[in-house]
Amino acid sequence: MGSAGTERDGSRRYVGLDLAWGRTARTGVAVLDGSGRLVHSSSVRTDGEIDAVLDRHTSGRDVVVAVDAPLVVPNLTGRRLGEALVTRHFGRFHAGAHPSNRGRPHMDPPRAETLAQRHGWHVDPDVRPAPGVSVAIEVYPHPAMVVLFGLPRVLPYKAKQGRPLQVRQAAWAQLLDHVEDVMGDRLELGDDARWAAIRHAVAGGERVAVLE
Repeated sequence: MGSAGTERDGSRRYVGLDLAWGRTARTGVAVLDGSGRLVHSSSVRTDGEIDAVLDRHTSGRDVVVAVDAPLVVPNLTGRRLGEALVTRHFGRFHAGAHPSNRGRPHMDPPRAETLAQRHGWHVDPDVRPAPGVSVAIEVYPHPAMVVLFGLPRVLPYKAKQGRPLQVRQAAWAQLLDHVEDVMGDRLELGDDARWAAIRHAVAGGERVAVLE
């Protein structure tokens, strides 16, 4: 990358959205600067709250947004090819993908699609990040965790019928350990107050709401 690209990347922001498919559950938002340093992390609920975080931390900057939610859903029924492939290759790790289609009321259109349109993010995978160009990509963290952290199966940190709070708390702690081991230096997590607060909340998470 040339000097102009490096300078531009310094002003680019990278956003992670753990986007709730509907509009009642909570959405996680993380923002990184061009060096990979975590500059913001929060949990919000409404589209207006998501927009407010983005406006505060990405206004006037190019962004690359990684969305953990269906982004491009052309099929009326069934599941997308990508979901079938992920399930075929990662199902044995308990990291298969849930099917999404336009036949579901909350998928016509998908929330991520309307968010991308509202903020002007390109969703065509052939459009690459460039000066003046912001893009959104769909990601699925479970297979990524399996590969990045060398897991035999996904960590059971999500809420599930019959899963004790203590199991989820232990899984969250393992997840945070893995993130620190693999990316802690790059993200400068050792000096990040928000990360320390997350660590503290998980360690003392005696209520379900703390782990959501």
